[in-house]
Amino acid sequence: MRRIRHWFTVISLLGVIMSAGVSAQTTLDSKTEIILLVRADDIGSSHAANLACIEAYRNGIAKSVEVMVPCAWFPEAVRLLRENPGLDVGVHLTLTSEWENMKWGPLTFAPSLADSIGNFFPMVWKNKDFPPRSSIQEAPWKIEEIERELRAQIDTAKRLIPQVSHLSSHMGFNGLDPALQAVYSRLEKEYGLQIDPPVEPKWFNGFGKAKTLDEKIANFAGELENLRPGLYMHVEHPGMDTPEMRAIGHRGYYTVAEERDAVTKVFTSERVKEAVRKKGIRLIGYNGLRDIH
Repeated sequence: MRRIRHWFTVISLLGVIMSAGVSAQTTLDSKTEIILLVRADDIGSSHAANLACIEAYRNGIAKSVEVMVPCAWFPEAVRLLRENPGLDVGVHLTLTSEWENMKWGPLTFAPSLADSIGNFFPMVWKNKDFPPRSSIQEAPWKIEEIERELRAQIDTAKRLIPQVSHLSSHMGFNGLDPALQAVYSRLEKEYGLQIDPPVEPKWFNGFGKAKTLDEKIANFAGELENLRPGLYMHVEHPGMDTPEMRAIGHRGYYTVAEERDAVTKVFTSERVKEAVRKKGIRLIGYNGLRDIH
């Protein structure tokens, strides 16, 4: 009986630790450690983006990924994320559909957010490269429709993906109007997806304006080697140079496949990973931000 009670105690303690997540295992000190959050955006948007985001996590330095719920490749993204439970996930709230040859629309009835055939508008703000009425800014959007749509995206992601930890906004739509930011902030709190680290992350430049892949890898590794203790964040869009991704683009940006393939190769570069190891950099997801002191 004593042995049985002992194992019940052990199991209970393990349950407490597991429910507490990373916090029970470690704390992070941004005054003495170099802490880097590498975020991979737009999983769910395409098959190539799905594969690239997972590759950037499994064999690279990305520890957090942002999922786009309304997109066609969301079901595959769900499966891949459930197969990789250690990958931190944010709901990349989406109100735009920017690519010319690939579109998506709202999950809910939201006519003020959609064009004449039911797709989201391409842009958040009015853009000189696009025809008139191609943005949310130019649309007669209704705040109640926006909130209903955002709730549907959050509810769907949380129901299907166990490790959702936070929210983010695709193309920064919450900066368009204070009313949108108010809804965004309220939903963060209501769903328990608000993360307020005691230290504001500094922006990590990564490869900057480098052109070639070799230059991008060299720049990224060099920037890592120059880091000092603190909390840093880097956001990019992994992809693959495939026929699917070569068909993705819009006015002013038709080099999507080439540029996003380079992101994946930088994130998985042996030189970059060696720089992380050599410098003792702690790679975290958004869930790790709660553990910083």
